Amino acid sequence: MDFQRFNIVTKKDPYLLPFSEDAPMADGNPVLMPRRRRWIEVADNVRREYEWASSLSDCRLQMNLLKDIRPPVQKAVDSFFSRFFPLGYPHSVAEGYLVYSEYRAIQHFASAALHVLSTQSLLFAAGLRPTPAQATIVSWVLKDGMQHIGKLVCSSMGARMDSEPKRWRIFADVMYDIGAGLEVVSPLCPQHFLPVAGIANLAKGMALVSARATRLPVYSAFAKEDNLSDLYAKGEAISTLSNVLGLGLGIYLASNIAASIQGKLLLAPVLSAVHLYSVTQEMRAAPINTLNAQRTAMLVADFIKTGIVSRPADLRYIERLILPVSLLKDAGNVRVVTQLKTAIGKPSRLTELKQRFHNKRFLLNFRQNSTDLVLHQLAKGEDAVEAWLMAANVARLSKESDILSLSDSGGVSSSVFEKAYEETEKHLPALLSGLREHGWHTHLFLEGNGVRAVW
Repeated sequence: MDFQRFNIVTKKDPYLLPFSEDAPMADGNPVLMPRRRRWIEVADNVRREYEWASSLSDCRLQMNLLKDIRPPVQKAVDSFFSRFFPLGYPHSVAEGYLVYSEYRAIQHFASAALHVLSTQSLLFAAGLRPTPAQATIVSWVLKDGMQHIGKLVCSSMGARMDSEPKRWRIFADVMYDIGAGLEVVSPLCPQHFLPVAGIANLAKGMALVSARATRLPVYSAFAKEDNLSDLYAKGEAISTLSNVLGLGLGIYLASNIAASIQGKLLLAPVLSAVHLYSVTQEMRAAPINTLNAQRTAMLVADFIKTGIVSRPADLRYIERLILPVSLLKDAGNVRVVTQLKTAIGKPSRLTELKQRFHNKRFLLNFRQNSTDLVLHQLAKGEDAVEAWLMAANVARLSKESDILSLSDSGGVSSSVFEKAYEETEKHLPALLSGLREHGWHTHLFLEGNGVRAVW
């Protein structure tokens, strides 16, 4: 970048003019005025002049375009990025944002097209004969019935959505496609129009709440420069553009290929498959940086094996988003339990564990095939990481020395525990420091149920 500067100011006070007898006065005191500064910037075949306004009431940086020799295609590309991508892209967002945006656009495009077909089918089942354009308008009236019940059903699952935003985002689109599928087949059973339409809108209501609730955690994972609002605005711009194009495709299909119920039954599964594949790839590209059970176990297992702290981007493609999450052997087979009675059982065992972990905000009860973790009400992400690291060290040392001694009450030999405790205290600072350096939110742990124990 080449800069050509004018009116170089003095080093004594580069921004203010010195006081003189003819300087403006305010309440008997001289008012310091900004020095007039101008410079010319040449970058990417564009020549711009920047100037600070010199009036007292208007101290702003002004820009004048002097010359722009960019090709028309380059101008169009730059204009597109400025409207649909955050300021400073790609340096202002986390890794994977472009892939996320691409699949997000495809997802909304397919969803909007499917929306037109399903709404038209629903109106046919109700005995109406709307045009494709009317289907996009009447749908706003039909969706307000059972959707409210669906919203209430999902509103109590907010803590789980915080813990697994990507999994619940996929769940939202699955429920949406279930609702759309019921609407598409509704003309085949017009005598059952009310229950079919009600269940379809119930599913869509659940989808709506889940999609909106998980939007902010995903956007937050991409924000690198406190630009969450800019990310949100540009993401919604991409969604809006894709929806408009998708509605256009849906109207075209509903007027031609999918004008009959047979055409809709043929095209709806295709659009649904594109929709669900896109949202899955979209979520895989998102580097979620909050700690939950699955991500914490993966981080600790990688640290135990390699000594390296993984980044959020390193885990995004190996997280389980659809299948149930299994216990990770290399991380101690830890499972989070919220109730002391379930995790520990006997009061005598609770007393023993409280003495063993007297200064910790967690309790670990080692069993034959798993380790129960109970977090205190005041526990943070650092405490959960420490608990997982200690459980992993116990499992590793027990396997190496073959001196694990488990009783019916679920105990572990003192020698193994003491050595694991020392290993944990030794390596925990490096692990926590690496997590913070890579942007992990170590100040909280999202277990998904919002319930903690007190002892």
